[in-house]
Amino acid sequence: MRQDYVGWLAEQKYAENTQSVQIYRVKKVEEYYGDLEEHLRNNTYEEVINSLKYSTQDERSDKANPSKIRFDGNIRNNLQSYKNAAVRYRKFLTGTNFRATPVEEIESTSDDFSDNENTNQKLSLERDMQAALRHNIEKLDPDLKVIDDGAERSVDSGLIDITCEDIDSIVVVELKAGKADSRAIGQILGYMGDLQEEEDKPVRGVLVAHDFDKRTKAAARIVPSLELKKYSIEFKFTTVD
Repeated sequence: MRQDYVGWLAEQKYAENTQSVQIYRVKKVEEYYGDLEEHLRNNTYEEVINSLKYSTQDERSDKANPSKIRFDGNIRNNLQSYKNAAVRYRKFLTGTNFRATPVEEIESTSDDFSDNENTNQKLSLERDMQAALRHNIEKLDPDLKVIDDGAERSVDSGLIDITCEDIDSIVVVELKAGKADSRAIGQILGYMGDLQEEEDKPVRGVLVAHDFDKRTKAAARIVPSLELKKYSIEFKFTTVD
C-alpha cells in the first residue's frame, strides 16, 4: 500500500478511526491478492473487485466465500467492507480529486483553470458537508442511523455519500454543493437501484442540496421513495476580546 494513502484519507475528511480501518482493509486485500497498484497497471483490478462481491441471494443460498480472503464472521458483511476499501483505494490510485496535474501538462485557458478551481472548491465543500452531516445525521432526519462504517459504500454505479437506515428502510443520502440538476436524480436513483439488489429492506433516497432546478423537482415528485432536502449555512459572529 502506498504511504501517501494515509494523507489522502485525511484530505478526504475521514475520521481517524475510519482511516485506520480503511488502511487495515486495504492491507488485508493486498495480503491475499498482491499489490493493488500492480493490478491497476495490469488491468486486473476489476477482477479483484468482482471476487469480493457477495449478494443477499448468495447469502440465502449459503454460498461459500468466493474470495481469497480468509476471515471469521458474516461473509456478506465482511466482503462488502473489503470491496468498499478496495474501490476507495482505486479512487486514490487513479488520482480522483487528489493528484494534481503537473505544470508542464497544463495547456488550458484561464477560463478552464477557473472552472477546475470552482470544481475543486465544490468537491471540497461536499466533503466538508459529508463530514459534518455524519456527526449530525439526526438534523436531517431524527430516525436515521449511519450504517456505512464511516466511509462511502461502494455499489456498481459508484460510491454512496452516506448510507443510513431507519426503522423500515435503507436510506441513500447524496450531497450536492450548490444547486442540484437532473443528473443528480439519475445518480441517486442508480445508487438506490443497486442497493435494492443488495438488501432485503426497502430503499429510499434523500438528495441534499442548496437548491434544485425545475426538472429535478418535477422528477422527484413522481418518485415516492425520493426526498429533496435543502441545506443552508448560518454564520455566527462573536467579538474577540
